[in-house]
Amino acid sequence: MTNKTSLFQRPLWVTLFALTAAIAWGWAYPLIKLGFAEFGITQAMTGSKMLFAGIRFSMAGLIVLAIAAITKRKFQVAKPTDWAYILTFALLNTTLHYTCFYIGLSYSEGARAAILNSLGTFLLVLLACLFFKSDRLTTKKILGCAIGLTGILILNMGTGSSSRFTLMGDGMIILNALCSAFAGLMTRGLSRRVDVFVGTGYSLFFGGILLIIPSLLMQGTLPHITATGLIILALLIGISALGFALYNKLLSCNPVGKVAIFNSLIPVVGAITSCLCLGEPFYMKYLVAALLAMCGIYIINRGK
Repeated sequence: MTNKTSLFQRPLWVTLFALTAAIAWGWAYPLIKLGFAEFGITQAMTGSKMLFAGIRFSMAGLIVLAIAAITKRKFQVAKPTDWAYILTFALLNTTLHYTCFYIGLSYSEGARAAILNSLGTFLLVLLACLFFKSDRLTTKKILGCAIGLTGILILNMGTGSSSRFTLMGDGMIILNALCSAFAGLMTRGLSRRVDVFVGTGYSLFFGGILLIIPSLLMQGTLPHITATGLIILALLIGISALGFALYNKLLSCNPVGKVAIFNSLIPVVGAITSCLCLGEPFYMKYLVAALLAMCGIYIINRGK
């Protein structure tokens, strides 16, 4: 008998694809900060941050749409009214999500932001149990999320700048995590309205345009364009195209909690790469928080 199970539903490939997306996104933390420095974008230049993000995501969207066209994906949307859903998804998943992310990251250390952002992962795992029958609330999920969230609490313990909550830094990263969680819930609905790869391309492209328009109204610019800066931007575009295409496809055909929990590895990669690439100080509580996040992944995904 022929096995018709999709490649994106086979446990080994689900793990490999989810890990690939998580590791790629983890590298985005230091790359964004390096990009800001290379292009001469300072903390106060909100319009320039939005322009930088808008270029990244609109270009990533075009790449995903081009690949979808080459592989002969169906571009038809189920109903004309479904465009409202697609645009809402683009606004939440790209525009609002990354407006908060780029602003928050410029006011926070990359390692700290990466770990704090894992809040969205555990929130999505729990919310999925409320909205999808395929995601049942189990003892393993409660325990895994509790352990992972404990890591976030540890991050804010102690004294000094590494523990101080800031509205423009931590506050914006938390808002970004909330946008990410609710956008994750909408992915299943997106796949019912349009091919998920095409929908991902639309989301990135239109979400990027919705970042560029207000950035230009705010007189956002890229003050210093260099070859190194363009290479960093190209890497970020590739990360978005690869990460979102894989992640959204996995969410569309698997229990949300099983896929989303792998994003808990993002803070591990983000913290390590930020300390290595940016020369940020490494605190032992970063390691403890990251290990707790990884324990959360293991508990939720281990067999009976």
